Parts: sequence; C-alpha cells; structure tokens
Amino acid sequence: MTSESLILISGALVSLLFSYFPVLNTWFAAKSADVKRLIMLGVMAVVSASVFGLSCAGLGGEIGITLECSKEGVIGLVKIFILSVIANQGAYAVTVKTPEVKRLSE
Repeated sequence: MTSESLILISGALVSLLFSYFPVLNTWFAAKSADVKRLIMLGVMAVVSASVFGLSCAGLGGEIGITLECSKEGVIGLVKIFILSVIANQGAYAVTVKTPEVKRLSE
C-alpha cells in the first residue's frame, strides 16, 4: 500500500463516518455547508499530517508509506492532502443520506 492509496482510502472512510456513524452524522448534518467544508478540510489535514508523521517516525515502511522526512516529503504531504480532500468530498457527494440527515440538512 502506498501513501497515496492509504490517504485515498482514509479520505473516503472519514466521509463515510460523517455520513453514517450515529450521533456524528446528525451533528455534522446540522452544520452549515461552509462549516462542513472547514471541518472536513481540518480532518483531512490531520489525517495527512498523521501519515507524514508516521513516515518521519520511521513507522511507515511496515505499511508501505513512501513519504520521506525531507523537502520532497513535504511536497508529497501537500499532494496527499489534496488527494485526501478529493476522495473525501467525492465520497460524501455520492453517499445516500439517512432520513434523519436529510431532515437536518434542509
């Protein structure tokens, strides 16, 4: 597994959590569209930084994370952050909303 595939999967999983996990989905649905975007952006920043941190700590090799703790690694961090946001927003757009989420989103 590469850092790119890990971050794509993570972005989609976070989206599914915010869509279907009880209590979290209704809390999130009640937020305005701008606040939802900022929350997801922040979560994806934390996930991306965590992947980079695992790599810098030397723990990424076991799971296939290929980022380096260098200038090139920071550029890779920006790339995986962008990928995570794309995967996250794409997954959120195609998930079927539960009835309670639909009610709160209106």
